[in-house]
Amino acid sequence: MPSPSPDAPRPDLLWPQIHTLGVLAEQGSVTATAARLGLSKAAVSQRLTELERQAGVPLLRRTTRSVRLTEAGLQLVEATRGAYTQIARGFAEVRDLAEAPRGLLRLTVPVALGRQHIVPHLAGFLRAHPGLRIELDLSDRLVPLAREGYDLAIRHASAAPEDHVAWTLCPTRAVLVATPEHLQVRGEPQHPRELAAHEALGYWRPGEPAAWRFEPLAPAPGEPELPVTVPLRGALAANNSELLRAAALEGLGLALLPDFSAQAEVRAGRLKPLLPDWREVSAFGAQILALRPAHVAPTRAVRALVAHLREVLADGFPLTAGETGKKNPPT
Repeated sequence: MPSPSPDAPRPDLLWPQIHTLGVLAEQGSVTATAARLGLSKAAVSQRLTELERQAGVPLLRRTTRSVRLTEAGLQLVEATRGAYTQIARGFAEVRDLAEAPRGLLRLTVPVALGRQHIVPHLAGFLRAHPGLRIELDLSDRLVPLAREGYDLAIRHASAAPEDHVAWTLCPTRAVLVATPEHLQVRGEPQHPRELAAHEALGYWRPGEPAAWRFEPLAPAPGEPELPVTVPLRGALAANNSELLRAAALEGLGLALLPDFSAQAEVRAGRLKPLLPDWREVSAFGAQILALRPAHVAPTRAVRALVAHLREVLADGFPLTAGETGKKNPPT
């Protein structure tokens, strides 16, 4: 077997450059790649230039506004992506052999859920794991976890998005509420069709119809009742359940809230749940999920936080003292 030419490039000396190209393919810009790798933009550009020189073919198309991979660049990224993913997984598993979770855990959580029910439980978790730090993003946007460097996302949803693995933390549901004072004036609806006569405070999502969709909890035998869709009429719509709850408390109308936002006000008697024999099926998910990228093995820190949240949220968000939530299924 002939020995390699002394002038031939050595791939083992180009691993950082190849990895940089892979990160660029994910991030889409030199600036984002530099931030992800903790390097200067000049260092990133130098790595990419050296890789192109050693490859002998253009790997990038550069303009004053953008940088894109050529066919050769895409081919190299696809050929090496799995190897770098396996390296990252293996290193994470080795680090995870430490006796206690440590390092940085990046977490993204919806605004209302995070403020009301996640943040209050982080202090005890961090005291129990002094080697851990948490960077918390409060956002209702489900970010691409691996691309933006997050280890875990907490979301209320009915199923995990593609390419994610989910732990179920607890059940959740939507609750239609109004103040007792509002109901004394406008009357209490007994059927979803009666909601058309009420001011509605809707959760606003761009591009989605302003409507609620209700299904009966227990249709009469032999007489299944079809879902009822109710177009919304009201002076206010918002994309935050805390704001809708505040508007309902001010008497502006009926609000459909996730149970975790309604719980405290319902228990205090300031808001009253409506239509107990119906469930709304279009506004929010049925579970609180902890999501992680499917191709990234969970670290000890991720598993510890999920176990903590499963414990403190195990009963869900019961609206009355006698109501109990369903316990979590096994992981």
